[in-house]
Amino acid sequence: MDTSARPASWLAHDGALSGLRVLDLSRIMSGPFATMTLADLGADVIKIEDHRAGDDTRAWAPPYQGDQAAYFLSVNRNKRSLAVDLKDPECRELVAELARTADVIVENFRPGTAARLGLGYEDVSAGNPGIVYASISGYGQTGPYREEPGYDAIAQALSGMMSVTGEPDGPPVRFGVAGADLTAGMWATIGILAALHERKRTGHGQWVDVSLLDGQIAWLTYISSGYFATGRVPGRYGSAHPTIVPYQAFPTADGHIMIAVGNDGLWRRFAPAVGLGDLVEDARYATNPDRVRHRDELLPLIEEALAARGAAEWTEVLAKAGVPAGRINTVDQALAHPQVVARGMVAESEHTTAGTVRTVASPVKLSASPPQVRTAPPRHGEHTDDILAALGVDAAGIADLRTRGAAR
Repeated sequence: MDTSARPASWLAHDGALSGLRVLDLSRIMSGPFATMTLADLGADVIKIEDHRAGDDTRAWAPPYQGDQAAYFLSVNRNKRSLAVDLKDPECRELVAELARTADVIVENFRPGTAARLGLGYEDVSAGNPGIVYASISGYGQTGPYREEPGYDAIAQALSGMMSVTGEPDGPPVRFGVAGADLTAGMWATIGILAALHERKRTGHGQWVDVSLLDGQIAWLTYISSGYFATGRVPGRYGSAHPTIVPYQAFPTADGHIMIAVGNDGLWRRFAPAVGLGDLVEDARYATNPDRVRHRDELLPLIEEALAARGAAEWTEVLAKAGVPAGRINTVDQALAHPQVVARGMVAESEHTTAGTVRTVASPVKLSASPPQVRTAPPRHGEHTDDILAALGVDAAGIADLRTRGAAR
């Protein structure tokens, strides 16, 4: 691929996906999370934004950092921003020209919207048969719900995930983050990388169809298998596990601790460590199936024992006993955890108006070509001039687009 139009900052880094051009037509969370993952790995991601307000999340604030919405900053680093009016014929043709040079396109419009703009899979692949085109939507490109708008919380609800999240005697609860959006972004990334690998063999791209609902259904895994095996509809267990005991959060004298006794060997170490050594010989708790059956009798005994000390002390005691346990951190504590710091999971970049921007780094650790944070999330339309100039639009033409309100 011709890299002459790439900025020097991209060419200087040899990421695993270096040389790959991604056209990002998505907004909000699912698509931008996928394209940021590709960008961190070295791809040149051109983010196409509405010329008026840009990505919706630029206005999802407060909180702000400087004049930028913190939400937008979270998933848009390492990208270039081109802000144009896709309803303007000239701008639409310029984006179509970019599409002809792209390796990957990611969009999360409602099904049919990209095609109406002349940027659907059939349109693009006709002139670029190697394109890997990823569509993320609420319900997918087929089926009776295909044209319904996609919302993270609705996908969590319809998938059954909310029905198994929350306390047993409480209402259903959504994840604390946009789980359906983030999951869809991850599935889209997997699909894109698989399609790129297949393209090496055939020379042809393909359409990657990912939905928020499908992604959540896929996450049901052992929950759905339990239902298929027994016919019993799963319920909510709070922090507990439906088939492992004890495996949940417990209160201590000064905070909660998560304990994961995943097998019988761990149980025989755990019980004595918390002062319940006599339970090791109790037939009701000898094996995990026994403990699951007698969960309601066992858990109060453990809670009473753990109330005697604080979370930090219990964490130390259980670590010495070889039992998995951890204090339940707040977000600030988690980000400052020594293991998180040692793994470089907080990244920094310099933004022209927001100053030093900290974001959560990529969790992918590659020995030879690790992900990198090259640039801060872009200002709205920050790279419009550079990208249009690389397409052959002269200064007068760019000025004309701006004067008539078709570009920013």
